[in-house]
Amino acid sequence: MKPDHSHFATTRLPVLMLCLALGACSTAMHQSDPFESANRKIYVFNDTVDRAVLKPVARGYDKVMPGVGKTLVNNFFSNLNDIKVTCNDLLQLKFRQAASDGSRVLFNTTFGLFGLLEITTRLPKHDEDFGQTLRYWGVPAGPYLMLPLLGPSTVTDSAGLYGDSLTPGIGDIGHVPTRNSLYSGKVINTRARLLDSEKVLDDALDRYGFLRDAYLMRRTSLAYDGNPPRPNYDEFDEEE
Repeated sequence: MKPDHSHFATTRLPVLMLCLALGACSTAMHQSDPFESANRKIYVFNDTVDRAVLKPVARGYDKVMPGVGKTLVNNFFSNLNDIKVTCNDLLQLKFRQAASDGSRVLFNTTFGLFGLLEITTRLPKHDEDFGQTLRYWGVPAGPYLMLPLLGPSTVTDSAGLYGDSLTPGIGDIGHVPTRNSLYSGKVINTRARLLDSEKVLDDALDRYGFLRDAYLMRRTSLAYDGNPPRPNYDEFDEEE
């Protein structure tokens, strides 16, 4: 009986290709982490909290919540996120994209019962935030940071968190118990959605380094709308 190589090709091979891509960029990425010693300590703290609290709660939620319920909850928070996206579309002068994302908010909030139902599936969903807006206007990403409880970031993305907090959302709810419940629900929903995708970290020799490089690559891709400039590896060869 011949060995089945298709399973390897569909599961392990993409992971290995990603590891090779990240390894090729490790020199450049490492230069973005001048606070690595402190960042690693914060990463250990975050990982400890996650394993002790967040991950067990997320697993419990994932197990007891019906599939339909998960979809409704995810749609609700996705609709709230579209408000932030629309605001940053406007700040980046992406008016056509703002019209599309704004339409998603309008119709999903009204006809979709406050976003529980996504009725705008034909409109593309975008990912914009104030960190990307700052990059759009020429602000460099800055050094990599591992924020306590919040996870991977950069100096610019950390400043972007404050900018995003000013957009309409959960923080505008005056009733404190309701506001705190929604914040908690958002964290649990987000963590539950990462349960499957985090398995790729099991193949990493250095979980911290893998997470850092993957985060920086993704943020660079988002800042350039999926078309980042190709790194000049000749410069790294000359430096070596």
